[in-house]
Amino acid sequence: MPPETLLPTLAEQAGRLIALEVHTLAGLSEQALRDAVEQWGSDRTDALLAIDPALAPPSALTPLLRRGEKPGFVVEDMTDVDQFAPTGLELGREALYLVEGLERGDEYENWSAEEALPAITGRDRTPLLLSEGLHWVLQQGEILERGHCFMTIGSRLTKPTGKLDSRTPALWISNGTGRDGKDRQDAPKLGWCWWGNRHTWLGFASAARRTAV
Repeated sequence: MPPETLLPTLAEQAGRLIALEVHTLAGLSEQALRDAVEQWGSDRTDALLAIDPALAPPSALTPLLRRGEKPGFVVEDMTDVDQFAPTGLELGREALYLVEGLERGDEYENWSAEEALPAITGRDRTPLLLSEGLHWVLQQGEILERGHCFMTIGSRLTKPTGKLDSRTPALWISNGTGRDGKDRQDAPKLGWCWWGNRHTWLGFASAARRTAV
């Protein structure tokens, strides 16, 4: 079973993003974050505060992840990670928004992305964006659990031909093997998997809704 998905309060989430200077990265003021969560309800614990991925790209968010003392990292062969954009989901123009009804998607472990997507959308849910998954781990690190990690197939890369790249982004925990290096053992890892492949330890994270100011 996944860990309790009760999040820190929105006020605490805003405070953490400010402490990590994510607001500066995104070109936002501290007050903008505090005003937004005040409008939504600063004591809420049922929603994730997210920043538009165009303002806070995955390559900048990933090193802020921590598991123990180990910082997060992007796999070496994903230099184009920031080009993975919302696909099949249209975000508004607001810099800040809420992601509600988060699920890690353990029930889809050992499914392929191709199989999981229609199952998720058939429940009137949408797959999580990569940036949203990163925000989730930033706020609730224990959601990334060895043997039960997740893919974020709401973000895809469109090739110049117009076709979708068959890589799909995922967040898991490094074993410190291969090009990761021993020093990265147990570190949060942003990698990718093939669209048609199955992995027993990867679910498919999703959300019920997104709400903007």
